[in-house]
Amino acid sequence: MDSMLPFLQTLEGLGAYSLLFVLLFGCGIGLPMNEDIVLLFASALTLKGTFDPVTLITVAWVALVGGDGLVFFWGHKLGASALKHRLLGRIISQNRLEAMQSTMSRYGPAYIFVVRFMPGIRTPLFFAAGSLKMPYRHLFLFDGIGALIELPLLVYGVRYVGGRWDEILALIHKFQDIAFPTILVLLILIWIYQRHKSRTTSK
Repeated sequence: MDSMLPFLQTLEGLGAYSLLFVLLFGCGIGLPMNEDIVLLFASALTLKGTFDPVTLITVAWVALVGGDGLVFFWGHKLGASALKHRLLGRIISQNRLEAMQSTMSRYGPAYIFVVRFMPGIRTPLFFAAGSLKMPYRHLFLFDGIGALIELPLLVYGVRYVGGRWDEILALIHKFQDIAFPTILVLLILIWIYQRHKSRTTSK
């Protein structure tokens, strides 16, 4: 991760988008990378012209939903037996799978929408949802809508704070587990405050 992000900054065009897709898809299937940091970093690169905001959102949406879909497929087709695989066994244990299945059964398919905004447990929960034989349409509907909300807020939120990005990036690295939801809320609050301030000034 530490080497991929600086390398991403040196690329442009198809090469940059391709690497971004690979990184985000890898995050979705449980590789040891922080999806939220990749997204925030890529959003910041729109300020430097490396990525176009709309194209970034499109590529990221396909990568995220595609990665989640593959994990869901593993859960749907293989269930608990997939945990014998070394990679999946590291991501989720049998006990954790049962706990995740209980959570998904309790809240239903719409909980997939909530999961999209919960860093750190997305992959196990998508796997659990698949192992419960939930229809694929539920994943693509709720996860797709969640990503469609998350990505524009994130990309344009980072563009909005502009020059303060270096300070935000420092906080991300310091508090990785809670950084994304906290920063997303802060970006929304800053936007609301600035909108209110501009309206008050114009009156």
